[in-house]
Amino acid sequence: MKSIPRNIIISRTDSIGDVILTLPVAAVLKKHFPTMTIGFMGKSYTRPVIEACKYVDEFIDVDTFFSKKVLVSGEAPECILHVFPTSRIAKRARKMGIPLRIGTTNRLYHWFTCNKLVKLSRKKSDLHEAQLNLALLRPFGINETYSLQQISTYFGLEKLQPLPSQFAGQIQKEKYNLILHPKSQGSGREWPLENFFQLIQMLDPNKFNIFISGTAKEKERMQWLFDKAGNLVTDITGKMSLNEFIAFIKQCDGLVASGTGPLHIAAALGKDALGIFPPIRPIHPGRWAPLGKNAQVFVLDKQCVECKGNKVPCSCIINVPVALLKETLDKKYLDKMSNK
Repeated sequence: MKSIPRNIIISRTDSIGDVILTLPVAAVLKKHFPTMTIGFMGKSYTRPVIEACKYVDEFIDVDTFFSKKVLVSGEAPECILHVFPTSRIAKRARKMGIPLRIGTTNRLYHWFTCNKLVKLSRKKSDLHEAQLNLALLRPFGINETYSLQQISTYFGLEKLQPLPSQFAGQIQKEKYNLILHPKSQGSGREWPLENFFQLIQMLDPNKFNIFISGTAKEKERMQWLFDKAGNLVTDITGKMSLNEFIAFIKQCDGLVASGTGPLHIAAALGKDALGIFPPIRPIHPGRWAPLGKNAQVFVLDKQCVECKGNKVPCSCIINVPVALLKETLDKKYLDKMSNK
């Protein structure tokens, strides 16, 4: 590359977990080019995550990318990095005349809309999603493969909003504050509600302060769990904005979920992020495990064939033992108490 652009738009316009695993791209760019202004383009609902990252200078709403003049901190964009490729965004970037447009050789439309291509196949790779994202930085002369341990320190979720008092008051410091996030908005395989209920029953209420989280829409699908668990849990579904939920996760000790956005948020914040996964490629933990110093995955050690291609039911995730989660959480509780 003859000259390094003064600014860049990192384009990742899908879900929260995907955005989290792309934030290290901003961190590595800032490390190599401290004066580069970094814009991060995403959907409006991911804005709180993006704006919480200390390595991102400006959030760009993908909707305005198509309807208004786009600037990065007041200047015309000099580079766009298509981390999550879409033909519409690629065509728009070319039409705007962004000088450097980075895509991959695997997308045919990138051959016509980008002027710098990276040879990268996500489908066939054994690398983690975050490592694949960082591989797109090769045009900048950044060729190293970062370890997952390294990447786990590159999220920079430090610009958090204060947690409102009505939610802060629900945290019990003398207990292990645990969030259970059973649903994934239909985006992946889910551990059954029956398993979550068994876990709730097995955890000592004198030691654990348990919250159930999710969207307001998901609450309807979890009513069975609320009816069964009763006063053993606190219902926080649909009660917080994403900014508030991020701050709430920061105040809690741990979170249990499948491969969803809140799991990746918890991991990035350094919380006990316990992720339940199926062993099926490409949704296995090798690709999508939460990254953080206290992140941990639970997956059956088996070749999955019988439920491949079928979302429901998935015996591979159903059969992840409840007792194993309970044992792990009991240890986490003891760790917290010993460090007080």
